[in-house]
Amino acid sequence: MKKLKLEIVGLSYSQTQTGAYALVLGEAKGKRRLPIIIGGFEAQAIAIELEKMTPSRPLTHDLFKSFAETFNILVNEVIIYNLVEGIFFAKLICNDGSRDVEIDARTSDAIALAVRFDCPIYTYEFILSSAGIILEDQTATADTVKGAEEVAVENRDNGEFGSRSTEELQEMLSQALSDEEYERASKIRDELNQRKKS
Repeated sequence: MKKLKLEIVGLSYSQTQTGAYALVLGEAKGKRRLPIIIGGFEAQAIAIELEKMTPSRPLTHDLFKSFAETFNILVNEVIIYNLVEGIFFAKLICNDGSRDVEIDARTSDAIALAVRFDCPIYTYEFILSSAGIILEDQTATADTVKGAEEVAVENRDNGEFGSRSTEELQEMLSQALSDEEYERASKIRDELNQRKKS
């Protein structure tokens, strides 16, 4: 079965489930998007790596990567291989230097590891056909998924960071990271990034 490459397009709060996030994967050579609802911890683990933040202590996925590398195990790719009753199934394709091994994983954990190992993410046509959405304007938004930019604007408009100087925000970001308040750090980072664009 032919594999289709996916790329991370966005990560935002879910409009359909409280406390959850929507991870949006996009078809590398197409317009289809695959929204996957994931938990807050997994969203945080993915966002921290995408934003190149350095937590004060390693998160679980960082520990897994260090453990694997210590024993010369690499994650070569992640495959989202099935969809049953709205639940995605994924596996890690790992190699220890002599053989390939498939390890079953939750999709959110598999993607958190994919960004750490800088490995490709794949799926199959039947999954994109059944769960994918087509967005003509190439954005990551749909009725059930907020775009990352909307979240950044929402955070900016809530007044918590808008009145702070860039220097104050940098200090707040450092403090949030050292206190392991990664969700707050992510919001501060969004505000700083929005200011750079303005």
